[in-house]
Amino acid sequence: MSFRENLLKKIEIDRMADRVNLSMGPPESGRRIDRELARRLLEIAGYERMETRDLELYLIPMASDRPNVLVLDNDLPIYNTTPDDVAMRKSPVVKEMVKIRNIIKILNDSNVVVCKKEASVEKIRSDCVAPLDLSYGPDDIGEIENQGVASLENGYGDGVAEALELFAELLHYTLPPKELKIPHHTLFGKMTEVPDGGRSFGPLVLYDRVHNSLKLIDRAIRLTDKERIQSAWSVSEGNAEPSADGPAVFSFLKNAVLAEQ
Repeated sequence: MSFRENLLKKIEIDRMADRVNLSMGPPESGRRIDRELARRLLEIAGYERMETRDLELYLIPMASDRPNVLVLDNDLPIYNTTPDDVAMRKSPVVKEMVKIRNIIKILNDSNVVVCKKEASVEKIRSDCVAPLDLSYGPDDIGEIENQGVASLENGYGDGVAEALELFAELLHYTLPPKELKIPHHTLFGKMTEVPDGGRSFGPLVLYDRVHNSLKLIDRAIRLTDKERIQSAWSVSEGNAEPSADGPAVFSFLKNAVLAEQ
């Protein structure tokens, strides 16, 4: 696959992992892991699936001869032990529970649990992304710029949004905080912690999908600065000049990526 395709695949994997994390919760929350979405990630990661008793297990290849074992349940635990041992701990039968040694194992598995919940999702996500070739050169970034410019000139909003999302991934731009959410706009920017403990957001890119207009504000806006926040709204409404607009925004993003590289 091309660099662009690999980067889109990584973005998709990251989103799926985030959704699995959001689907999990403490017992009192009533939330249960999205099993179907988790299975899709586990398949992408290439883990071997097996069923034993009432458990759905996945074998995670390790540097050692013995794989780790993941249990697909609400805690998503990963064990450093055998599938049979996991089955006894998680779903014991009566004859196993009469042995003191087994009871101790059932009541306390901390010595064999590698990780749970979000840490397990991160392990899966990392293994999904690992095979992707995410190295790139100027031509790869130029291709994304050209795709964005062509989409903008042809009024193809989905193409513009995809190019912006690719640049946002490369530049570690995020979606805006609530103070800077603007209706009908796709908006990305750089979130930065400031010395006094606050945050600033910018540079930021604003794409108005209704009017197919693309604008750049090439400065950081402190999230406590109401005047600067209002100025960003003014730019979005066409009442103030942006730092750049149209295809020049994609040129700015391309140059920023290549400068970071």
